[in-house]
Amino acid sequence: MSDPKTTDRSRSKLVLDGVPPKRNILVRLMKLCAVLGLMGATAAVLAVVAAYYIFSDGLPAIPKVDEYWPPIVTEVYTDDAVLAGEFYNERRKVVPYERIPKRLVQAFIASEDSSFFDHFGVDVLGTARAVSKTVLTKLGLRGGGVQGGSTLTQQTAKAVLISAEGYKEATAKTPKRKIREAILAFRLEQALTKEEILYLYLNNVFLGHHSYGVQSAAENYYRKDVRDLTLGEMTLIAGLPQAPSRYSPFLRPESAKRRRSYVLGRMLVEGMISKAEHDAADAEPVKVYPVEDVFHEFAPYFVEQVRKDVVDRYGNPVLLKEGLKVFTTMDSERQRAAQDSVLDGLMSVDKRQGWRGPVQQLATEGERKAFVAKAKKAMGKEELVDNRLYVALVTGIDDDGKGADIQVGPHQGRLPLLGMRWARKVNPEGYYPAMMITSVKKAVAVGDVVVVRHVVKKELTDDKEQWDRKLAEDIPEEGVKLFRLEQTPEAQSALVSIDPHRQYLTAMVGGYDFDDNEFNRAFQACRQPGSSFKPFVYSAALEQLGWTEATIIVDSPIVEHDPDNKVSWKPANYSEEFVGDVLLRTALVNSMNIPAVKTFGAVGVHNMADWAKKLGMTTPMNMDFSAALGSSCMYPLDLANVYATFNRYGRKKPTYFIRKVEDRFGRTLEDHTAFDDAWAPLQDRVAAGYARLFEPGEQVMSAETGFILTHLLRGVVLQGTGGPAQRLGKPAAGKTGTTNDSFDAWFSAYTKDLVTVAWVGYDLNPHPLGRYETGGRAALPIWLNYMKRALEGRPQPEFYPWQSMQLARLYIDKKTGKVAHPGAKGAELMFFKKGTEPKEAVPDKNQVGVDQFMMGAQ
Repeated sequence: MSDPKTTDRSRSKLVLDGVPPKRNILVRLMKLCAVLGLMGATAAVLAVVAAYYIFSDGLPAIPKVDEYWPPIVTEVYTDDAVLAGEFYNERRKVVPYERIPKRLVQAFIASEDSSFFDHFGVDVLGTARAVSKTVLTKLGLRGGGVQGGSTLTQQTAKAVLISAEGYKEATAKTPKRKIREAILAFRLEQALTKEEILYLYLNNVFLGHHSYGVQSAAENYYRKDVRDLTLGEMTLIAGLPQAPSRYSPFLRPESAKRRRSYVLGRMLVEGMISKAEHDAADAEPVKVYPVEDVFHEFAPYFVEQVRKDVVDRYGNPVLLKEGLKVFTTMDSERQRAAQDSVLDGLMSVDKRQGWRGPVQQLATEGERKAFVAKAKKAMGKEELVDNRLYVALVTGIDDDGKGADIQVGPHQGRLPLLGMRWARKVNPEGYYPAMMITSVKKAVAVGDVVVVRHVVKKELTDDKEQWDRKLAEDIPEEGVKLFRLEQTPEAQSALVSIDPHRQYLTAMVGGYDFDDNEFNRAFQACRQPGSSFKPFVYSAALEQLGWTEATIIVDSPIVEHDPDNKVSWKPANYSEEFVGDVLLRTALVNSMNIPAVKTFGAVGVHNMADWAKKLGMTTPMNMDFSAALGSSCMYPLDLANVYATFNRYGRKKPTYFIRKVEDRFGRTLEDHTAFDDAWAPLQDRVAAGYARLFEPGEQVMSAETGFILTHLLRGVVLQGTGGPAQRLGKPAAGKTGTTNDSFDAWFSAYTKDLVTVAWVGYDLNPHPLGRYETGGRAALPIWLNYMKRALEGRPQPEFYPWQSMQLARLYIDKKTGKVAHPGAKGAELMFFKKGTEPKEAVPDKNQVGVDQFMMGAQ
């Protein structure tokens, strides 16, 4: 029976329309013998046979097309299917032969191997010539380099050898390597169709700038699918294999254009294109795009954490070669909001710290002219972009100090005082609004090189912190390029945002600039949480001691003695005042220190350490009373996980940052999809949602305790230190945190559907953030700006599904902790586990029975 692969090529999906079928092997052998006859047929045949057996030993097996699994790119996607990162040794994306345009195939054949459909894998004369010249060169009998002479089949054979033997051995410039390559090429021709060889070649060929294969090249150079390339783009790519660096359209566009013209000319000669098509493609400008670095441009801290996790569990070779598809839990819009909020928040904090001075000072006129010349050359004719940072040279200062003239590349601009009033000298003890400068002369001088931001007048006049009516009137209306003084923040920040019900890490930022410092503060920075730790303490008292919102704690001076270290510790409130008896609710809402320490003491140090670990603290707690005020360091991710447990009313569950992993064949390796994830395919939601039924989590505290704690933290936002969070316009509960030395500022808070923790501080603590930089001032604005965007258009309900719990609701007098009349002055609504509610009422002639209040409140 005949082989359908050779007799009916029209059935093959790999067929290239209009090309002749492969010639019979006998015809090829006759051609070979005719050539060899010129050299002495008998001797040549014997030599060929001997060489074949000697050099074919150990050659790799011919790859099966349906088992062609070369190294390909691992892709990392957001939950909403945005490409966030790629990892590879060779950036290759394998595409079926039928997806590769016919014209692109023809371009490669015309430029690399015009007799491809006629030869049996080897250009005999070319290979013989290459071997002889290489030998003569090695023997020093001729000058010049080693000689090439490969068909497309031989180039494919070389790729197979590289895969089997390694790059160094398979590309050695020796006769042995050329002969082994030729033998393997001959075998490829016998085992595969011409189209299958082209399929292997076009997905393997190196085309410069990390591009392996035509699909990768189409994406790298033109940001297109290979099917969408123009004839000019195809022929430029087809001209690259000989010398990708020499013909690089990025580095040598003129050389690339000449090479493209050569390919177009060859196609015209071979009758593959018309003269009109040739001329039109040849006239196309060489226009390529910089290779997109999605890793650094999108969410580097998040994607790097994903990379580490995949490497830990699957190994680095799998990541770099096996073409995994990793779907993260990241929401791309929330991630952008998180990064913008961290950047804006850090800029604001940094300006309140003060001006650290110019980047450099150019003292002489010659230095300044040289700097301007370099800047003009670097920018060229580039126009200024609003809100973008630039490096500028101060060229002049107003006599009255109301502004400075600056040079940004070829552009002259204006730096008004209103855009730099913040630039006082660094002084952590100073109060920022009272120390704004009144003259630009106090911050910059002629010859200073500074960082500026291009802005419009409205941005300057809308800046409430620096607002000054007279200075705003001095800014010209039109025709002047305006700038604001900036500096690279010295402080750092981290933001962690969790969808507590889906258990998704929905956004995460590990610092100001990944390229400057890859240290991921969200996962790796162990920082003191300050008062953000107080809910740990009060939740222990509520759960273990039976305390309530109305439990009275005495706010009075206390001294703790440490006999082991022979030191004494005297904590104080932030206000440095003591108020006597306070309710637990009042103490937490106002973030009072002494009641927290006394509550901590009532729970007990060892019990408290066990409780913190049970909630999700992975770092050891300090075994002393200072731990009550957050002296034990925690990772921002851990703190966010604990607050997610509070949000779920005491149910502790893991947080995932990888939703799903697939291998190169689409097989699922792991899946943590939530059943209500609208972005996920239905089959993932059904399968993973069912699996989640068997992962209920751990109820680390009663639901009643969890709800009461959330009600307390809701009070922090409504009445206490978290007040600015009310500007979110949605019900929120949370806690500020500031360490005594002002090195760490936190805001940890949540709505019904989103938990977010923001931290601000210095990596190495060179000095405090500032005397007035509390969690509410430094970290809360980052949280607020992020949450506004993250929850835009998404209503958030109140935290009140309490009717199904064993809870009582009563109005309590905030001074005495006794039951009060709902309309009484100083009365506040509080929740109690049934059986723990106060029994005594505030004496009042109009007061009715306590039992009646309780019946009405429930």
